[in-house]
Amino acid sequence: MSVRYVSLERVPKLKALQRASRRERLSDDGESQFPTKATCDDPERLIRTLGAIPKKNQFGEYLSVRCWCANPPRYLPDSSAVRLLSPDGPESILDPEQWLFLDTETTGLAGGSGTYAFLIGVAWWESGGLEIEQFFLREYCEERSLLFALRERIAERPVLVTFNGKSFDWPLLETRFRMSRKIAVPGLRAHLDLLHPARNLWRLRLGSVRLSELERHVLGWDRGQDVFSGLIPQIYSDYVRGGPPERLVPVFHHNQMDLRGLAALSTRILSLLSDAESEGKDGLELFGVSRICEKRGEHARARKLYQKSIASSLPAEADRVARRSLARLAKRAGDLELACALWKEALGNSRQGYDAYEQLAIHYEHKARDPEQARQIVQEAIDELCRANRAGEITPGAYREIKERFDRRMVRLERKPRGPLLEAMQA
Repeated sequence: MSVRYVSLERVPKLKALQRASRRERLSDDGESQFPTKATCDDPERLIRTLGAIPKKNQFGEYLSVRCWCANPPRYLPDSSAVRLLSPDGPESILDPEQWLFLDTETTGLAGGSGTYAFLIGVAWWESGGLEIEQFFLREYCEERSLLFALRERIAERPVLVTFNGKSFDWPLLETRFRMSRKIAVPGLRAHLDLLHPARNLWRLRLGSVRLSELERHVLGWDRGQDVFSGLIPQIYSDYVRGGPPERLVPVFHHNQMDLRGLAALSTRILSLLSDAESEGKDGLELFGVSRICEKRGEHARARKLYQKSIASSLPAEADRVARRSLARLAKRAGDLELACALWKEALGNSRQGYDAYEQLAIHYEHKARDPEQARQIVQEAIDELCRANRAGEITPGAYREIKERFDRRMVRLERKPRGPLLEAMQA
């Protein structure tokens, strides 16, 4: 008979796993088995500290904190600008009265089924300003009532507006709704995530497009003293373990500022998309609007804005990208003279430069019917590649990939017959 031995060093790990399993275990009715003991000896102290109102629905109690802000003021966007952000959205997306701004504070930044949204902030346009409501999870057993309150708000305004919400906030909330086993996931008519247009418009200028950075450098706001978002899960964890509720005040303020910044950013982005052609616009912003228009198929407007952005003296990298995009659009429109001029200006050791070599070679081979000129362009590209490789100005992987591409083109061009005049000259 064989005997199996268990290493003693594994026993504490097994016990830790069993404890974690007990904490995460759900009862038959779906209630989380976290401790339901009150986190504060004086519940009224929390209410007074936050200026909160206890509310109740069919799933129990939760705390609500509400305020109204005159800044940012309500904005009526141009429908064409909204369509650039959501071309396939329903008609309700054009009505700001249907928008619900959303931002969450969570028990962890990695997401997953073990992460809770302990503070859910929503906001909407009302009375010319922004109405903000925050739902707070005092104890884990209140999660269902919190989620049901959020579901009611989404039913009233089913167009969600977030910042990175498609990747983090909304998937997390969907998970919490499903794990509640009682409350269906709310149906959204549309979801506008402002992170993606913000990247197009300001990433080249700012590098970081965190909401606080955009407030400072794009909106001209200064939050002043603000809690670091990485500390927020620990602050809530300390509160759950009996810590003072006063430490939660900066977290609520941080969430309110995120919602106000989100609403103001929507105004800034949509006003820029609707009125980019007016004088005095920043070149990098024009470049960003051009990229958005090109992605949405508004090629004529994109061409015009690319030309304006190039004329405004863009940084070198953005200028190369803008010229490459403008050349592509000019080629598509049949303006080969402009396209060739832009390609010739872009030649050199860069991604856009090698693309320009290739586009010129294609033009001379297929459009101008001049294979000899195409061969010369390809040879120039190969010479430039070899020079950049010797100087260490290009990575080995990029060098091999691009050179193989030009070598294949050169082999094909060498097979093409040369004109009699060229053969006579060579003889």
